[in-house]
Amino acid sequence: MDLRSDALQILKETSRTFYIPISILPPGLQEAVASAYLCMRAIDEIEDHPELDNFTKTKLLRIISSTLQAGVDGFAVDAFSVGFSEYENSLEEVTVRVREWSLLAPETIAPRIWDATAAMADRMAYWAERNWEIYTESDLDRYTFGVAGAVGLLLSDLWTWYDGTQTNRTQAIGFGRGLQAVNILRNHQEDKRRGVNFFPDGWSTTNLNDYARRNLVLADAYTKSLPPGPALDFCQIPLTLAHGTLDALANGREKLTRNEVIALIEQFISVNVKVG
Repeated sequence: MDLRSDALQILKETSRTFYIPISILPPGLQEAVASAYLCMRAIDEIEDHPELDNFTKTKLLRIISSTLQAGVDGFAVDAFSVGFSEYENSLEEVTVRVREWSLLAPETIAPRIWDATAAMADRMAYWAERNWEIYTESDLDRYTFGVAGAVGLLLSDLWTWYDGTQTNRTQAIGFGRGLQAVNILRNHQEDKRRGVNFFPDGWSTTNLNDYARRNLVLADAYTKSLPPGPALDFCQIPLTLAHGTLDALANGREKLTRNEVIALIEQFISVNVKVG
């Protein structure tokens, strides 16, 4: 199996939200977005790992960051594995294979993805050192920018690189931040069980819901401004699911079911996207 096909298979196994929108992207852009997603999923799996302590998470995240920053035209076969050697049995496959994902993108854009992933890994390490202690809305803004708003900026760069599409960068941050806020709401009880609370002091679910919806207003504006094409096709799917998840939460449910997610995506594609 070639790396692109292998990456799509791993993507299918790790994300019900992003597999389909990435799988319908055209060649070149597909590899770039898949590379970015899998690199960031690799570090996300470290941040959320249920068994690693925060010191180890910080160390592994900084190893990935420094290795990515040293990339010139690729990475030595053992560039990442040296730092992972004693943890390989406990790390997810998507994390262990981060070197492969970093090499998946076309060489004209790959360094931008390395830079974004390195910066995110550093920010995650910062928060792991502090056990993700969020006291104020400004803390929450810094966290959601670091792990998601910056992804919106990267996506904007990928659209421009691919076909010259221009976007509003403030709205791009809101796109990433809004999706992350929905994830925080959806995973709140699970996070609390592992000793992490992303809600600022005194905030209720209602406050976080309002925060998510404020950012999704920016996300909606970002998406509506995109011209017909792959960027629009990609962004509309996770945005549709984010709104659907917020509605489900508002109705007292924990999340959308897998079947609901698939149905929403298939309905969207049948109406809006011509594959191939």
